[in-house]
Amino acid sequence: MIGLIISGHLNFASGMASAVKAIAGEQENMVFIDFIESISPDELEQQMRAAIQSMSCEQVVFLTDLPGGTPCNRAMAIMMENPSVEVLAGVNLPMIVNAAFEREDTTASELLSVLREIGMTSIQDLREQLAMSSEPENEEDGLWTSNMQF
Repeated sequence: MIGLIISGHLNFASGMASAVKAIAGEQENMVFIDFIESISPDELEQQMRAAIQSMSCEQVVFLTDLPGGTPCNRAMAIMMENPSVEVLAGVNLPMIVNAAFEREDTTASELLSVLREIGMTSIQDLREQLAMSSEPENEEDGLWTSNMQF
């Protein structure tokens, strides 16, 4: 199992924690670390390192909110020292939930590939999809059908 550390600005991580718990249930080897105003970047990195130490995993993936933000940069500093650590930045809830479900019997590299794909496909312009679905695609026996899927 791959350990997951989710970190972001203010209450990003704790908000994701409550959503993940509601959708996927309680997760082991999954830590959520908020970068709140009352802690320094050094303290954030210490919490991240402690989270890695608390896990019984051969590989750890950091999932952070903003590329180039402090949580991402501190996770990258850890990654540069540890080949069993990976970092994926700019994550959203579908990516985090799927990470919880997909981290068994896979490598960190494979998990990152799956999560990047989920990130790209989870962003959808629903007005555009509705407009496409209202355009008739096929006519069978006088009935219009659409291929729109949700």
